[in-house]
Amino acid sequence: MNKANQIEMTRWLALGSLAGLIVLGLAWEMWLAPIRPGGSLLALKVLPLVIPLAGIWKNRMYTYRWVSLMVWLYFTEGAVRAWSDRAPGNYLAMLEVLLCLLLFIACALHVRVRFKNLPSSSAVAGHTPS
Repeated sequence: MNKANQIEMTRWLALGSLAGLIVLGLAWEMWLAPIRPGGSLLALKVLPLVIPLAGIWKNRMYTYRWVSLMVWLYFTEGAVRAWSDRAPGNYLAMLEVLLCLLLFIACALHVRVRFKNLPSSSAVAGHTPS
């Protein structure tokens, strides 16, 4: 698979898993298994996930880097709630953990592919190795 295809694949995987986390978080806290009947303010936890959508859509390297760190907060929440919640909340938490892992893998691979294919500093400066 060539570099352009790898970049596009990881970009779409990151976008899909990020969108999945947003939809899951809202549905979980509002309808599927809210902490309180009728929904809770815990649904606001998805707001930080909306911020990187534009950066990933525009393929900004910096966004992939910080999202790969931020996603661990959601992973931790999912792991704790998978262990402590009752069904169906624990199943939703397991899905959150899976989406977080997919998002991290997509971001890490995206950054790796893009850095791996950067021109070397000597080639950019116009120098040839001796």
